[in-house]
Amino acid sequence: MALPMPSATKIAAIRKGLVIPACPLALDAERRFDARRQRALIRYYCAAGAGGVAVGVHTTQFEIRDPAIGLFRPVLELAAAALEEASRRQERPIVRIAGVCGAASQAVAEAELAASLGYDLALVSLGALQQATERDLIEHCRTLSGIIPVMGFYLQPAVGGRILPYSFWHRFAEIENAVAIKIAPFNRYQTLDVVRAVADSGADERIALYTGNDDNIIVDLLTPYVVKTADASKTLRIVGGLLGQWSIWTRRAVELLEEIHALVETGAPDVLHLLEKNAALTDANAVVFDAAHNFAGCIPGINEVLRRQGLLESACCLDARSGLSPGQALEMDRICREYPWLTDDEFVRHHLDEWLSAPQLK
Repeated sequence: MALPMPSATKIAAIRKGLVIPACPLALDAERRFDARRQRALIRYYCAAGAGGVAVGVHTTQFEIRDPAIGLFRPVLELAAAALEEASRRQERPIVRIAGVCGAASQAVAEAELAASLGYDLALVSLGALQQATERDLIEHCRTLSGIIPVMGFYLQPAVGGRILPYSFWHRFAEIENAVAIKIAPFNRYQTLDVVRAVADSGADERIALYTGNDDNIIVDLLTPYVVKTADASKTLRIVGGLLGQWSIWTRRAVELLEEIHALVETGAPDVLHLLEKNAALTDANAVVFDAAHNFAGCIPGINEVLRRQGLLESACCLDARSGLSPGQALEMDRICREYPWLTDDEFVRHHLDEWLSAPQLK
């Protein structure tokens, strides 16, 4: 039986390039799940123009899978319903992506749940398979692709990923139901490994490339990657982003991607102002993701921005030991002061009551 694929409209949108926020987890001040604000957060992303939302990923906190916490299914169910509501209200398709991780049995169960809830893609994390061979990793991805179409994920080792060489990505690109790859090693050399592998595999028209390099977003999106294969010279582009950075100030992220797409389509050479913005965005990301402390305050940093906007009640995490690092809050004040064009506070302020008070989902 043929595997259900996303609609042709969604596939076309993925290949054109989308803003896809990596959705945080909404908790109240007592670290209890806040369903009302979780819905509001997803409504914010959709109203801001995001083309998809990723749920159950690193930003959603891996602890939701702990049986004692038991939030993986509830969060995925709520997000699926909220995304369906937004799709109907806005009369446009919104791509649903579920994070899938763990070894074989866990990953298969998560993929089956995501498929049953109507998710379009599984973002496959291989962080739990640190000792697996390359062949085993490919078989793992292939198995999951038989349940739900997959999006590959090159996660930086600093937050639990592993080195995945050119040969792995060449073989991954050959998987029939591989739709996209999120490139997030925070490393230019390893980013090029993925691009070259997709070009050489001949899958460049089928697989969409997305940046997860929060430290180099704009340059990733602007760069034409010219790869000389055995048959021809190909130009590939990273067309969109699935980013923790885009889970905040999402309205500005949508405007930024639209501007970049317009420049790429027209071939306009005026990109110097975007290179200036790239440096500013990298500075902002260093603060929010807490690069100074090896990303220890990454998730609290994202949550703190959303708390300041009123979208979340609290910046706290399920792990009581996780919080903002020393000086991180003051640095957030600085980046908001120095780069006001990055923020979408006015947009959020105008719509927040609507997102919080909209009828409950059925």
